[in-house]
Formats: sequence, structure tokens, C-alpha cells
Amino acid sequence: MAKQIANVGRCALCGRDEVERTEHHLTPKEMGGTFMETVLLCRTCHRQIHALYTNEDLVRLGLTTIEALLADERVAAYVKYIRKQPPGVLPKVRKSARVRER
Repeated sequence: MAKQIANVGRCALCGRDEVERTEHHLTPKEMGGTFMETVLLCRTCHRQIHALYTNEDLVRLGLTTIEALLADERVAAYVKYIRKQPPGVLPKVRKSARVRER
């Protein structure tokens, strides 16, 4: 579960300002990232990443930096959409079928 840190600020992924943020481990804790780098993401970006990919997928695909996440076509499409939304918007997030099966 994401730990809440600085309540409001700029999301490291989508760049929206004045959004509620949570701490995201770039390398998932269960994959050895407990003491590794973290970033503050808005709740919607954080939920979307985990709806698209399992923790194993994130490591296997090398999605362990903001740059790598933004280069991923599925994440990039979401970021393009969410950047146009006002800070208070919390769209529904549906896990991908692949993630639901795990």
C-alpha cells in the first residue's frame, strides 16, 4: 500500500500541480527496492501504474525510472490523458486483464 507523504504538490510522472501524492518505490519493495529510490506520484498515476503492470512486470520491463515509465506506450498514453484533467479528478482505474489474472 502506498504511504502518503507530502499531501499536496507536483506529480513526478504527469507533472500536474496541487495534487495529492503518494510514495512510489521505483523498484518494488518485494523485488528488493525497500531502501532504493522513491518518487512522489499523484494517486491516479500511482494507481494506473499498478493497474497496468505487476511488480514483477515493472522490474522485468525495466520500468524503474520516471524516464522509462514515460517511454512506455501504455503509461505515456495515460499521462497524455491525465495531464489534461484538473487536479481534483480521480478517474476510475481498471486493472488490466493480465494484472487481474495474477
